[in-house]
Amino acid sequence: MRQDSQESGTASGTQATATERAAPIDGRRRRSERTRQLIIEAFLLIVRETSQAPTAAQVADRAGYSVRSIFERFPDLGALRLAVTDRAITEARAEATPVDLSADRTTRLKERVATRARICDKWLPLWRVMSAHDETSPEMRSRVKLIRELVMDQFDAVFRPELSSLPETEHRHTLIAMEAMTDFESWARMREYFDLSYDEAGAVWFDALDALLPETPAVS
Repeated sequence: MRQDSQESGTASGTQATATERAAPIDGRRRRSERTRQLIIEAFLLIVRETSQAPTAAQVADRAGYSVRSIFERFPDLGALRLAVTDRAITEARAEATPVDLSADRTTRLKERVATRARICDKWLPLWRVMSAHDETSPEMRSRVKLIRELVMDQFDAVFRPELSSLPETEHRHTLIAMEAMTDFESWARMREYFDLSYDEAGAVWFDALDALLPETPAVS
């Protein structure tokens, strides 16, 4: 009995010691992850302000950490750019306004244009940073492709009644045209080069998409 009691006490002591050791480790991990997220946020803030990829020193200064802290969490600036891009993709997907798929054509067009305009206006600076590294980074190229495919998937779902009547190849080509028509650079050209207001640029997209889509099938 005494031996069993001693063994039980030893086991409990071992578990308690392990728990005590794990607590500081978990705390360090949480702090490290928080630092990682603050570094990502600092990168994003600088990009939005300057439309350029910041240096490690600029990110460190904005985040309030040392350059060493950055490279303890990211092997290089390319890895940091990828982490920032992944964060942006997650946020943009969460920001997309759900569209009532049973709504009429005009309502669906308005909601889809509003979502694309809002996302392009917010994330255009980061898109330009991503695009600048598209040719040299296979990982970034895959993110750019993913974003384009996500936009096409959203158009396909929202305008299924109109697009379902098209042959497969024409269906795919129409989606490609819709994505290209409403991409970041299209928004930038309208806003920066042609000096259109936010609402005017949205109206251009609305009319162009409406003209491109097949007729909406009559409800039987």
